[in-house]
Amino acid sequence: MIIEIDFQSNEAIYMQLRNQIILSIATSVLQEGDTLPSVRQMADDIGINMHTVNKAYSVLRQEGFVTIDRRKGAVISLDVDKNEALAEIKQNLRVALAKASCKCITRQEVHSLVDEIFSELRQNGTQED
Repeated sequence: MIIEIDFQSNEAIYMQLRNQIILSIATSVLQEGDTLPSVRQMADDIGINMHTVNKAYSVLRQEGFVTIDRRKGAVISLDVDKNEALAEIKQNLRVALAKASCKCITRQEVHSLVDEIFSELRQNGTQED
């Protein structure tokens, strides 16, 4: 797994790390049962503070993407509560679609983007629509 952090981005580093781990799960680079590098190792590999990695791992745990095991560390363990996931996605999409509406992005353009993203994820390992 290759993590690339954009230190010039306005997005928090822990969120960039979280997002890249989620994308790695979605594209089957990381799979259920895989162990993430230790907090120290990930921080050293990327060149960031250990507290930043710890925060990213904590958010991933809270969101149901990893479990934290004292001996193994952070392990990919998907908590599949589809109803909860749909509610969270709806909340996030509401803001994203509001931004799109403010920028005059049409419903058709949004649908095309969604189709494009699902196609990319499917090509990189995700099986379902």
